[in-house]
Amino acid sequence: MSSKLVQPINQPVVLVTGAAKRLGREIALQLAKHGWRVAVHYGSSEQDAINTIADLAVNTKAQSENRGENASKAILFEKFQCDLSDEAAARALLPQVIAHFGRVDAVVNNAAIFEHDAASSFSYSAMQKHLATNTGAAIVLAQALHAHVAERGGYGAVVNLLDQKLWNQNPDFLSYTLSKAALEAANTMLATALAPQVRVVGVAPGLTLTSHMLSDDKFQELHKLSPLGRSSTAQDVADTVRFALENRSITGTTLLVDGGQHLMRFERDFSLMDVSK
Repeated sequence: MSSKLVQPINQPVVLVTGAAKRLGREIALQLAKHGWRVAVHYGSSEQDAINTIADLAVNTKAQSENRGENASKAILFEKFQCDLSDEAAARALLPQVIAHFGRVDAVVNNAAIFEHDAASSFSYSAMQKHLATNTGAAIVLAQALHAHVAERGGYGAVVNLLDQKLWNQNPDFLSYTLSKAALEAANTMLATALAPQVRVVGVAPGLTLTSHMLSDDKFQELHKLSPLGRSSTAQDVADTVRFALENRSITGTTLLVDGGQHLMRFERDFSLMDVSK
């Protein structure tokens, strides 16, 4: 059987922030599986980023071999470290990715700080910390992508990871929620300001992955709390991100991927809920 050489220059490039682990990693793997070259951003989890890069390369090689193709060495996945809370560093990130790959076609703003505060413990510093990473960096990267796409020609897309809690608010994680609410508002403004070169779409998962604040049993119980009897999985969210990136008709809106959890009333954040009641 004859084999053909994959031409990587024609493959789109996506920057996924927070792609070293958890949901960002799943998004990176899903996009790579469907032909995207991936810039894996990380903050401090360098070894996780290295592991993700290795898995991206292995998966891509296996897929190429299954199709009878030779995977070109020029098809690269690369890691990029950046403290997104630092504006100068955030502004330098996309140019670094462009310099490595030669182009960038999309940005997935997945990285986020998620630290607890409430009305009683709220502070300027907590709000500013969340806003810088969760909101400001996403806007800066969208701005940079627009400038890049406008210069080279063509079109681009930005996907901002949000949260179903914006449609089902509770008093927990006040600064985090404010930062995501600001980003959701920015979706509309950026979609208008950056059109037609760049589309901007929100993806809002429900409870998707467990954390140190949840036992496995509690997570499983909470995951079932939705009209559909299940919330989102990492695969569900990754599939939706890919759909948003590749569907040229969507902009200025948010896709809720949560099994309908936003339709229910939760008095507390999932991590603080008592499921025994």
